[in-house]
Amino acid sequence: MPTPRRLPGPLPSLPSLPTRRRSRRRVAAESAPAGRTGVIDCALYEEGRRRHGSLPHSEAMSAARECSDAFVWIGLYQPDEDEFADIAAEFSLHPLAVEDAVKAHQRPKLEQYGDTLFAVFKTARYVEHDELTGTSEIVETGEVMVFVGPDFVVTVRHGMPGALGEVRRELEAHPELMRIGPAVVLYAIADRVVDDYLMVADALQDDVDEVEAAVFSPRVTDIQRVYQLKRELLEFKRAVMPLGRPMKTLSATELPQIPAEARQYFRDVDDHLERVAEQVAGFDELLTGILNANLTQVGIQQNNDMRKISAWVAIGAVPTAIAAIYGMNFEHMPELHWMYGYPIMVGVTAVLCLMLYMAFRRSGWL
Repeated sequence: MPTPRRLPGPLPSLPSLPTRRRSRRRVAAESAPAGRTGVIDCALYEEGRRRHGSLPHSEAMSAARECSDAFVWIGLYQPDEDEFADIAAEFSLHPLAVEDAVKAHQRPKLEQYGDTLFAVFKTARYVEHDELTGTSEIVETGEVMVFVGPDFVVTVRHGMPGALGEVRRELEAHPELMRIGPAVVLYAIADRVVDDYLMVADALQDDVDEVEAAVFSPRVTDIQRVYQLKRELLEFKRAVMPLGRPMKTLSATELPQIPAEARQYFRDVDDHLERVAEQVAGFDELLTGILNANLTQVGIQQNNDMRKISAWVAIGAVPTAIAAIYGMNFEHMPELHWMYGYPIMVGVTAVLCLMLYMAFRRSGWL
């Protein structure tokens, strides 16, 4: 098994990666060219610098094996089995990991196959919308699979979120970091994925605040908006929560592909991930509370409506009962032939209805 690359000393500071933050409302635009799949880029890095041009993967790998301070980074976008077969054979990738990378739809995880580390990240981006509705798409997710070996990195991306072109350009601008080897590529990808989580969480905060304000406003709230936001949050939660264990492993466990000096940077990513996880858990609890509050408000409103209906029915029962009694057409009835009988009974009916109305008003039923 090839000896893992070791660092001559502490890692240099990262001038752009850890502090980089894009606009919280920006929708990621970096993606593979329309209709293009398979290999997007293949590059050989020697002493941290990229050899000019894009090489075939077999030629790049041969050159990397001839040099002790070189590695290959191949980026693929939604490859099929045939497109990935040659690369899998060239780098001796495990069939189970290859199957996961091609078919996608995996949970975030970290697995060791011999001298190759296989990591799965769920990518996410916030989808802009003018108004939150019962069918709004709020969070769009994708996947990035990363194979890390002693002298190679293979990245496989599925879905629109999580484009790695900017990550590659940022790393290439700092050759002192690229000298670290494949481990820094894995760190940069993890850092970008978690940074995107932070932006999604910040944007979701606005939607949660909007829904919360609407629920406690006098106007009727569309409960479908709350359910839709909770469903989108659940999709985001499935990306964030399972990643905690892999990041703990990368930051605290000795792995041949990860130099000991590099683990401190994975700890920084893990710290950011914990912040996002706390936000997601808070959103989940808050939306559950909002749903309960909305359902309670609906119940209270229905109860108030029923009380009003019952009060008016009770008031209407008085003239109904009196009219029913005097509408029986019996020959011998009190006041039936009295000249003042009709106006008196109308007045009594009105007084009784008014008394009931005032009683219901005092009790809050009307």
